[in-house]
Amino acid sequence: MNTDKLQIKVAMQVQKPMHEVFEAIVNPEKMSNYFISESTGRMEEGKNLIWKFPEFDLKFPVRVGKIELNKYVSFYWEDSGEEHSVEISLSESLNGSTLVSITEKEMENNEAGLKWLSGNSFGWSNFLACLKAYLEYGINLRKGSFDFMNK
Repeated sequence: MNTDKLQIKVAMQVQKPMHEVFEAIVNPEKMSNYFISESTGRMEEGKNLIWKFPEFDLKFPVRVGKIELNKYVSFYWEDSGEEHSVEISLSESLNGSTLVSITEKEMENNEAGLKWLSGNSFGWSNFLACLKAYLEYGINLRKGSFDFMNK
């Protein structure tokens, strides 16, 4: 890794098979139970989507990159005027569970980059915890979690 650039890497095991985890990531009807409030469509290769989050009255453009059924999802979105790539990889883990690994690239190693690294590392870890809670227990862990940000 180039030390001048920062990237985020997080991972968590989900006790569900890969095809269920994949569907929860690409299907907006499922994703709205733990991450976004709405999307203009399903994540499919080459599609341009708009995501809306429950805590913010903002729309986030998402450009879907490569999709490998039940294994891999990549997309691009903007943060502070810069486009970042996000890669979500799924691999089979213990007892039929799925290891979900997320990488987001990249920012300069400076004050703005460190702020991005901190905020988005928390964000992707939260995504994984919410995905796990939804798939394993049917709980929307995100609901109400960030209401304080609207004050």
